[in-house]
Formats: sequence, structure tokens, C-alpha cells
Amino acid sequence: MAPTSPIFTKIGIIGAGVSGIAAAKQMRHHDPIVFEGTDTIGGVWSHCCYSSTNLQSTYRDYEFSDFPWPAAVKKEYSFPSHLEVLDYLNSYARHFDVLKCVRFNSKVVVLRYLGGKTTTDKMDTPEEYGSLLSGHPVWEVAVQTNNSDEIQKSKTTCGYGDVAMMPEFPEKKGPEIFEGKVLHTIDYCKLDKDATSDLIKDKKDQKGNHFPLEKPNQSILRLLLSSLFSPLLRKVASKLIESYLLRKLPLEKYGLKPEHPFVEDYASCQMAVIPEKFIPEADKGNIVFKKASNWWFWEKGIEFEDKSKIEADVVILATGYDGNKKLKAIMPESFRSLVDYPSGLIPLYRGTIHPLIPNMGFIGYVETVANLHSSEMRSMWLSRLVDKKFKLPGVPTMLDKTLKEMEVMKRTTRFYKRNCISIYNVNHNDEICEEMGWTAWKKKTWVSEALSKFRSRDYFN
Repeated sequence: MAPTSPIFTKIGIIGAGVSGIAAAKQMRHHDPIVFEGTDTIGGVWSHCCYSSTNLQSTYRDYEFSDFPWPAAVKKEYSFPSHLEVLDYLNSYARHFDVLKCVRFNSKVVVLRYLGGKTTTDKMDTPEEYGSLLSGHPVWEVAVQTNNSDEIQKSKTTCGYGDVAMMPEFPEKKGPEIFEGKVLHTIDYCKLDKDATSDLIKDKKDQKGNHFPLEKPNQSILRLLLSSLFSPLLRKVASKLIESYLLRKLPLEKYGLKPEHPFVEDYASCQMAVIPEKFIPEADKGNIVFKKASNWWFWEKGIEFEDKSKIEADVVILATGYDGNKKLKAIMPESFRSLVDYPSGLIPLYRGTIHPLIPNMGFIGYVETVANLHSSEMRSMWLSRLVDKKFKLPGVPTMLDKTLKEMEVMKRTTRFYKRNCISIYNVNHNDEICEEMGWTAWKKKTWVSEALSKFRSRDYFN
């Protein structure tokens, strides 16, 4: 088969999830190409949701600045379902004519740097980052279409699935010795009702009762900590929320009360949500809790570090995801060390660009309570940077500032293992606005500016 001729584009965007759609909309005047590995937009909202998944923040906190939710949704749902979210994202893409940019069933398998010498040694750090649109191709994107063996190449100047994070087990104590079925939550959430029923058909719980043949309801306890500025206010809010949770939930009864303050969970973006009827089922004995730092498999189930064992037919690993691993898999060897930082984080200036990786942006890597807004803000910033509306500081300055910010955020929580800026979200947005040449003033009065919660609509125009 003759090789496919390369396609040239100024902007290449990997993924048509929330971040990819936001980036495409902000840079649509450059006719970007969005490479989407599946046949729909929406990312995890389309491919990794339970049938009863709802938005865990209110629609007001998950809204594009220039595209409000439909009136019907705002009237009926404070926390829209995943189907409502998908409809909202599709409406946004249609309204701003973004779908024409998307190439569906186009999975990016590798990136190749065409820009010449790479700079991965800090001793050879350039002073200036340079222009994002240099006038010639900098990256080559190899794309696999429709699960075929043919690889199509696209040359571009700017350009980011899910990989399960699997625990490590002692030798001969991993899933391979288990006689039952092991799957990760990423696999479980993709099962339809029939497949879920088959998974637990004829299975029994620890009391010998048969499981009901339906997928558990995943409605959530919706608790949000509003943006608070001072450490004192954060501590007060944290204590108030802790007191509420201890009154509302039997955490102490089941040994689930954390030994750390709530604000540390908020600062690390790892607040837990509780499915509907979770506590009543625990009260009935249908959900059993077991604290263990270490565990492994045996033939019939799981063994814990205290030598106790439980028998199981199915083990579901809710052990998180490894986005860095997926990124490293497609990056050139010379750049992989830059996305494999010792702390597990990628040091990104403004949560968007690595000063030592030329002509590449990362949208959606930063986490907040509502990631849509943070992705939109960084897409705005990146678009204006592409259009040379402002100039970046020198590379050493960006590296120094980014590493200092990471150290500050690490001090807010012992669990800081990813780019979570929930506590500093407003501060980050203010700095981004100022760097773009915008005012950081969002409200009409200083009282509102000081005391009101900021939402996406405050950044409109």
C-alpha cells in the first residue's frame, strides 16, 4: 500500500474531550485539526460514565463563559446528568462550528519532533521560548484511523484515553494467581447493563446473598468548598465541613474518619463522593470496610497484611489513572524525561506549557473542582499566546516560577501528587488575565469582588 501523503496544519489538537473542544473553539481561526480516537466528542463523559453519573459540581461551576446552559436544564437540574453534560458539550461544539475541525476515529500513536536540536538539559536552557507558530512544521503526528494498520502523518506546529494505574504486587501474588475476575474501574464503567448483570450473575456477597442484577447507582453527595482566599478562611471552612460530615455520616462508626483536615483533600483534588444509598447499604452489612496499607491476591480472593483473607469472585481495582504514562508513550524519547518529573508532576508554566518543550501546549492537565473552566481559561491564554498578543518571560524565569508554585502547593497538603490548583484557582486566573492584558477585576463592585464566588460567566469578555 502506498504511504499516505502528510497533511499540514498550523494547530494540531489531540483529543476531543472538554479540553480539546475548548482549545479548538479558541483557536478555530487557525483551522486546527482535532484528532479524536473515537467516534464522538466528550471524552470521559462519552466513554467512561455510569448510567446514573451526575455532574459533581453545579452547572454554574461547569459552564463555558460565553455559552450558558439551556434554561430547561437550569430550571430542573442543579447537577445535570452525564447525558445532559454531553448534550451541552455537543451544543457548544455545534454553536461555534468546532465539529468541522474534528477527525473522528483518528488515534494518535506517536509524535516526532521536526524542529532540530532538542533542549532537555537545563545547562543548555534557551533564554527565550520562541513563537508557537514558527512558520514551519515542528511536530509530526502519526495517526491510526479506524483501527487500521495504516498510519497517516500530519505535520503541525502545536499540539495532548485513559491508562489505568495498576498496583504492584509481590511475586506470585498478583492477579495471575486469582481464580476469579479482575478489572479496573475504567473497564467496569464501560460495561452496559447486560454485561454488568453477567459479571455478578450467580455471585454471592459475604453473607451468602445473591447480588441484584443492576449496576449500582452512582448519584453523589454533592459537597463543594467555594473559592476562599485567606488561609484563615480556608481553615474555618474546612472545620465547618468536617463537623458537618461527622454529623451527617457515620465515619467514626466505620473507622473512616481521616486523620488529616478536609482542606488537604480539597487541596489535592481527591475529595471522595458517596453513591446514593451507600451508607444504608453499609448499615445493612452489604458493604464492609477494611483498612489496609498492603494487600495481595490469593487463589480465592484477597489477603491483607494482617494475614486475614476474604474470598471474592470479582475484584474491581479503583486505583486511579496514569495520564503521564499515556503521554510518555507517544512522546519522542528525547522529551520523555521532561514529562516524567520525579514528583510525578509535569512543571507547566500557567499549567499549560513546558518551557523546555517547544511548540506544545497541555490543556486539561491542571485540576480544579470544575475542570471545564480551568481548561477554557488556559485555552484563551494559549490562543492569545499563539496570536502573539503578549510575550512570555524568559525560559529560566518560567521554570523558576513554576517550580516555586509547585513547592507552595505541596505545602498545603501531604497528598499533592498531581497539578491540583483548587485552593489557588482564583489567583491563577488573575495572573493569567493580567498576563493576557486583561483586568483581573471581575465584579461590578469591590464588595462583590472581595466576597462573592467567582464563576465562568465572570470572565466573559
